[in-house]
Amino acid sequence: MESNFVDYVKIVCRSGKGGRGSMHLRHVKYNPNGGPDGGDGGKGGSIILRGNHNYWTLLHLKYERHIFAEHGGNGGKDKCHGTDGKDIYIDVPPGTVVYNAETGKFVCDVAYDGQEVLLLKGGRGGLGNFQFRTATNQAPRYAQPGEPMQEMTIIMELKLLADVGLVGFPNAGKSTLVSALSNAKPKIANYPFTTMEPSLGIVGYRDGKSFVMADIPGIIEGASEGRGLGLRFLRHIERNSLLLFMVPGDTDNIRHEYEVLLNELRKFNPEMLDKHRVLAVTKCDLLDDELIEMLREELSAPTEKTEEAPSGTVGGTPVVFISAATGYGLEELKDVLWRELNSESNKLQAAMAEDTLVHRDKDMSKLAKEMEDEGATDDIEYIDEDEIEDVEELDDYEYEE
Repeated sequence: MESNFVDYVKIVCRSGKGGRGSMHLRHVKYNPNGGPDGGDGGKGGSIILRGNHNYWTLLHLKYERHIFAEHGGNGGKDKCHGTDGKDIYIDVPPGTVVYNAETGKFVCDVAYDGQEVLLLKGGRGGLGNFQFRTATNQAPRYAQPGEPMQEMTIIMELKLLADVGLVGFPNAGKSTLVSALSNAKPKIANYPFTTMEPSLGIVGYRDGKSFVMADIPGIIEGASEGRGLGLRFLRHIERNSLLLFMVPGDTDNIRHEYEVLLNELRKFNPEMLDKHRVLAVTKCDLLDDELIEMLREELSAPTEKTEEAPSGTVGGTPVVFISAATGYGLEELKDVLWRELNSESNKLQAAMAEDTLVHRDKDMSKLAKEMEDEGATDDIEYIDEDEIEDVEELDDYEYEE
């Protein structure tokens, strides 16, 4: 069954060109020398992106292979102004990033609901000969052509906006935790890569407060280089305020797995390591109290504590022991997550990131493979404008560049 979660689309966009100005001389009974009265051409339609929180994927754009704005109408006699082309608004979920599909360059970003970003500007209409009349040139026989249209093939990527992003290897218990803390119902099974697409869950807290948690497919060592599913979905945690690392308690070396996860994020985007982090040791229902205490001391002992946390820290990162199956430690986990989300340092960092957010350009060496994996291949049919435009037969027109 085909998934309804679409976070990657490729579209050919084209703005409208400006209408041509009219070159017309007024000839009426009793006024044979009426002078110029050619009207201006209309403005071409623009392509505008608009944030809309009612969408959470790009599914509605999956089959929109071409989006063309209307051309401006041509000017007419009697100083008639050409009709303006209608602007095209493309509604996208907040968190959508746009790249040029041919160069990989970052184009724009739609970060919040209601935000409007001009993607392609419509051409201005040409001036009619009425605008060129002067005392020494009372019958100009020329008019301006409209400005040309703009065209671009774009790639739209969705990066989920959430408060907490889950990071862990396959079968670390991420989906189980989301289902235990929220009403989300992700697929849960005892095999790797059960989660094939990101999911969001709203976690309720005390006094009617809540925060959003994002679950992505498990990453493996080498995910930043394209192994597994990690490269495709790592972008969804780039905009999370807090990262929750999850390592099973029955792992041979918890610290080593945590370092491997950190290294993959470092390779994918070094700025992700600046985010606040929490480490959750999962599946503690398989451990007894004595072993949990031993692991707690083992994780805390090698490093100096930089901040007091209920269950110790690893290099300053709070550590919480939980079991989503039995509910063990979940309340403590929510307390730690809420405290980290609302800490002054995290709020300051989030505000600074919002003002200085820099999106990296696409790596052209990997772009073709990425589009192939996403199903956004170069099989888009380009339509020539002559096939979609009705060209009017206009007499007595002269143009100059």
